[in-house]
Amino acid sequence: MSKERRFPQISTGPWIKIVCFVVAIAAVAWSTFEWTINRIYVNAEQIAIQKDGTIRVVKKGQSLRLRYKGLFGTAKKAAPGQFAKELDGGGWEVGVLEEMLGPGRHFYCPLWWERTIVDDVVVEPGEVAIFTSKLGKDLPPGQFLVDGELGQTEYKGELRKVYGPGRYRVNDYAYSHRIVKGEEIKKSGNQKKHSGWVNIPTGYVGVVTNLTDNPLTGAKAGIQQHVFPPGLYPVNPKEQEIDIIEIGLREKSIVIEKQRDQQGRLTVDKSGEPVMVENPGGISFPSDDGFKIYMDFTAIWGLMPDQAPQAVSKFGNIEAVENKIVQPQIESICRNMGSQLGAVELLEGESRQDFQQATSSAFRDALLKKDITLQYGLVRYIHIPQTVRLPIQQRYLADELKLTADQRQITAQSEAELREAERQVELSGERVRAETLKLVAERIAEGEKEAQEIGAETKKLVAEIDKQTAELEAQATVLLGQAEAGANKMLREAKAQKFGLAVAAFGSGDAYNKWVFATGLPEDIQLNMLYAGEGTFWTDLKGFTSTLMAKQLQQNRQQKTRNE
Repeated sequence: MSKERRFPQISTGPWIKIVCFVVAIAAVAWSTFEWTINRIYVNAEQIAIQKDGTIRVVKKGQSLRLRYKGLFGTAKKAAPGQFAKELDGGGWEVGVLEEMLGPGRHFYCPLWWERTIVDDVVVEPGEVAIFTSKLGKDLPPGQFLVDGELGQTEYKGELRKVYGPGRYRVNDYAYSHRIVKGEEIKKSGNQKKHSGWVNIPTGYVGVVTNLTDNPLTGAKAGIQQHVFPPGLYPVNPKEQEIDIIEIGLREKSIVIEKQRDQQGRLTVDKSGEPVMVENPGGISFPSDDGFKIYMDFTAIWGLMPDQAPQAVSKFGNIEAVENKIVQPQIESICRNMGSQLGAVELLEGESRQDFQQATSSAFRDALLKKDITLQYGLVRYIHIPQTVRLPIQQRYLADELKLTADQRQITAQSEAELREAERQVELSGERVRAETLKLVAERIAEGEKEAQEIGAETKKLVAEIDKQTAELEAQATVLLGQAEAGANKMLREAKAQKFGLAVAAFGSGDAYNKWVFATGLPEDIQLNMLYAGEGTFWTDLKGFTSTLMAKQLQQNRQQKTRNE
């Protein structure tokens, strides 16, 4: 008989509780460690809108930069100047990671990871950010700008591209930056070079000067032929400089200063010409016959957008164009051409007009050679010395007086001819009126004669018509009388035949009369029989009378009722 082997029973209840308790303690400890030691919080950008509508940044946006420290110094280190890379078998090289983590909660153990919170780069309106790459290869000789976007650069150095207003998450281990507020202006002689946040206003263009070649676009260093139209442009100070040039037409006048009284009115001499001050300025030159001549000149000139680069390249700016080209050309041309003419030629009409046209044409040609636009070049005023001007004016005055006298004589003769013509017109008018009255009288007489002839002819025709009418009426009267006599005769004959037939029908004339009497009685006739005996006729006549009167009264009432 086999015996059952019995094992001692062990109670598992306390062990399960111990294990659960240990696990719970470990979970709590791990959670505490995770949420206190490993947890790091990265802020997001927070803004607030003020009562006036402006936006204020309450808290800047941030990013998290991580650096893997390794475990006990046994991990592989990243290459110098490079980000740490993820290993094939798992894990990371010792070094800074390229990826930046955004706002929120992140859990990384500080024993293995160096955690650094980095503020985002915020570029405000009116500013630009210029970034410099700190990682990568050295630039080739002769180049000092790096092409490419943030996070995609291959070389170390300042980036060619600049970044306008906005918020950028940038790894500060790889890139540094500087903010350029507004425009950076550098002076080079009489020129102002703009860069940074460049604002080109309306009526201006930006002439671009490249400080280095751009292998991406193929642009070479130097002044570019294309210009920037009005607008806002972010410009890298190490790549480009902008000259802001005014375009369109401008006015340049060289004028003589004249004397004025206390009320500001011009002072004039005997001949009515303005009196100049001691040193009047303007354009002065000696005439061909040795007189001192002064002149005013106005030029309407300017630069077009395609002419701006050439002006910057040759002269620097618009003021230099005016001071170095426009004004010297005005003075030079006017002096050279004016010195070839005498004072009288500059004063007289035709020669003076020829001089004005010649100077304007020569001035236009000179500016076109310099690639400058000219709309008008005008000689406004020429001052001739009084010793020359007065005799000429007096001569012209005498000529004008003679012309005036001649004109007056011509006017008087013309007026006499006019009066004679007016009289001839009046005579012709009277002749026409007389002939008109004669013609009117003749026409009236002819009309009256024709009217009388027509009236007589009309009366004759009316008399003939009246005669024919009377004859027709007489014939009608005869025919009508004959017709009426015939009708009466036939009517009497018919009545006679009717009575004859009636008498014949009744058999005798007495019967016919009775029938006529009977048919003539009214339909509603009433016969009342009254008995009268002997000796009672007169007594009964009284009742008969009252009866007739009552009957007559009843008939009258019935007639009245029908009428109503």
